[in-house]
Amino acid sequence: MSTARSEFKPFTLAFVQLGRIGMNKEENLNHAREMILRAASGEGHSKKPDLVVLPEYFNTPLGEAALPDWAEDIEFEPGRPYDATSSNSPSVKMLANAAKETGTWIIGGSIPERSGQEDKPFNACTVYNPTGEMVARHRKLHLFDVDIPGGVTYKESDHVTPGSTMNYFDTDFARIGLGVCYDVRFPELAMVAARRGCQVVIYPALFSVATGQMHWEILQKSRAVDNQVFMGMCSPARNNEAKLPAYGYSTVVDPTGKILVQAGEDEEVIYADIDPAVFESARSGIPVTTQRRFDVYKNVAD
Repeated sequence: MSTARSEFKPFTLAFVQLGRIGMNKEENLNHAREMILRAASGEGHSKKPDLVVLPEYFNTPLGEAALPDWAEDIEFEPGRPYDATSSNSPSVKMLANAAKETGTWIIGGSIPERSGQEDKPFNACTVYNPTGEMVARHRKLHLFDVDIPGGVTYKESDHVTPGSTMNYFDTDFARIGLGVCYDVRFPELAMVAARRGCQVVIYPALFSVATGQMHWEILQKSRAVDNQVFMGMCSPARNNEAKLPAYGYSTVVDPTGKILVQAGEDEEVIYADIDPAVFESARSGIPVTTQRRFDVYKNVAD
């Protein structure tokens, strides 16, 4: 990862709130590719997007017992060139080829990635540039172990290995921080991303209906306002027949906490035009980025 922050330029973002995620991986990948192509065409929007984003577990029906069978080898090493178009991972290969075909950046949601623990893969988000090269990978750091009375009980750590690094990537229009789903509840991750120069933070995410109703919007608004960045989370479409139905409502929030665009519950593509002037106005009007008291409390980005 570079140290010089990317120049922040206007760009268009597309979130694919993907549906029809079933038990056939090939069909899932084919459908995801079709939706990427649709999103990248700018259909229904005034501009072709610069970046297309898929949701968490876009290739996999969420069912913890099946995760090891769906896991793939990614074999990515940060800082080393990686020709994803010749990868042994069918999901990586599809995403890389789609990025190259459409000439867009792609945040490939997340997929199960084989780890050193045979029955506990990583939950991995991969990123591709417009030439089809994989440039970043984020393994979900915080695992969803919850027991909400009358809501949802789930223990992700029984089935998934957590990652151990914070990640961002540079484009020709922005520096973008990464997380996956439950990572959003831990403000340090977005805080570090912002202090390392990210103007935009994006998390593929699958919230349950119960947790989504409680906190989906407020968490994104909080991360955006606290750090004065654009914040977005891309969800799968809701499938009430799934073991853990997704909340839906993929959302993009600006640095003032305003929702720029939001999906409903069904499969759809949404677009947001990202304006750096809003970023600059938020930071100059309420200059918290220059008023922090690191003489009193620790800078978590150090």
